[in-house]
Amino acid sequence: MKHLFLTLMLASQLTVPVWATERSITLSVPGMNCPVCPITVRKALEKVDGVKSAEVDYDSMSATVIFDDQVTATEALTKATENVGYPSTVRP
Repeated sequence: MKHLFLTLMLASQLTVPVWATERSITLSVPGMNCPVCPITVRKALEKVDGVKSAEVDYDSMSATVIFDDQVTATEALTKATENVGYPSTVRP
């Protein structure tokens, strides 16, 4: 009986959930050359799993993305913009 109790206690310790962390990054997207370009960039970013929101600003040539870092990474975000013709980099 003691072994069963110890086993159940250890198992409950191992199944503690890992909470996802929302991150916000700003991407530099210098290739946008018309007012319609931000729509394409935003839609590409929003299709990435884990992205909560994406706001793209034509004037500053940037995109601010809020995402779940347990689901996706910055590399997936920059790859998404590159895949639609707008290579991007993470702003410091």
